[in-house]
Amino acid sequence: MDLQTQLQELKTSTQAKLAEMRGEHSKELQELRVAVLGKKGSLTDLLKGLKDLPNEERPKVGKMVNEVRDVLTEAFDEAAKIVEAAKIQAQLDSESLDVTLPGRQVKLGNRHILSQTAEEIEDIFLGMGFQIVDGFEVETDYYNFERMNLPKDHPARDMQDTFYITPEILMRTQTSPVQARTLESHDFNAGPLKMVSPGRVYRRDTDDATHSHQFHQMEGLVIDKHITMGDLKGTLLAVARKLFGEDHEIRLRPSYFPFTEPSVEVDVSWNAVTPDMAPEDIEWIEVLGAGMVHPNVLRMAGVDPEVYGGFAFGLGPDRFAMLKYGVEDIRNFYLNDVRFLTQFDQKG
Repeated sequence: MDLQTQLQELKTSTQAKLAEMRGEHSKELQELRVAVLGKKGSLTDLLKGLKDLPNEERPKVGKMVNEVRDVLTEAFDEAAKIVEAAKIQAQLDSESLDVTLPGRQVKLGNRHILSQTAEEIEDIFLGMGFQIVDGFEVETDYYNFERMNLPKDHPARDMQDTFYITPEILMRTQTSPVQARTLESHDFNAGPLKMVSPGRVYRRDTDDATHSHQFHQMEGLVIDKHITMGDLKGTLLAVARKLFGEDHEIRLRPSYFPFTEPSVEVDVSWNAVTPDMAPEDIEWIEVLGAGMVHPNVLRMAGVDPEVYGGFAFGLGPDRFAMLKYGVEDIRNFYLNDVRFLTQFDQKG
């Protein structure tokens, strides 16, 4: 068989094999390219036969070899495109997505019920002209206790067990330090001070149905000239009625706090109060402590107690949420039990 015939057969057989290549034949395609066009391939072997041809036939056969090489190279390139396209199509077919299927239901989150309650209380105070002031959760003993009229040897310190980091640094047991810092920097020439300071506080309590070592507190402070206990009662009554309903009442009972004088415990009626209801039929629940700001607290902040006075109060959003929604165990708020939390999907 002469060289020209061999070249023609190589061309024909290679083209036939390339026509059969599919997406799963990428490896076979590469092997065939090497076998035909490689340095040790069939075409190279045929080229070696040029030296045995007569001189007058070499140019003609050499031209034919080049033409066959060009044709096969182009054929391999086209086959590679076809194989790659088939491979991609097969992958797409295996990973196809039926867009007509109904989508998966995405569960939406919601603000935690304690956040909802705190924000609701904050909105009430904002509507009454108060400002919201945040502060540090890690505080100094000086601002947490001494500025609240609680010197180091004061017996009232035994009322609170405290998480101390160092002898002078602690996890705040109340948000009162925010009030002390704000009070000392307030410019009364610009107007009275009306603020609430919400946030987490920490005490060494044993966790049970009504106590937690970490809970939320919101303390309020109003300082101006001619502030009376009547202003305090009116403010707290307005807040209680906004939260629990217009038919609820509050009552003040004498108490003791080192930073207020006089001091009161504030109860809210559990049931609605009607004009014809006997006092003994009203059920009361304690919700917060309050009082008129102690003169020593004002003096330590550089405020003259002979000119300015005011009231302060402290309430727990956790307790308010328990009362409003009938939750009997405060620990439910912190267990992250979705069954419990999804009951409060709607704010308020």
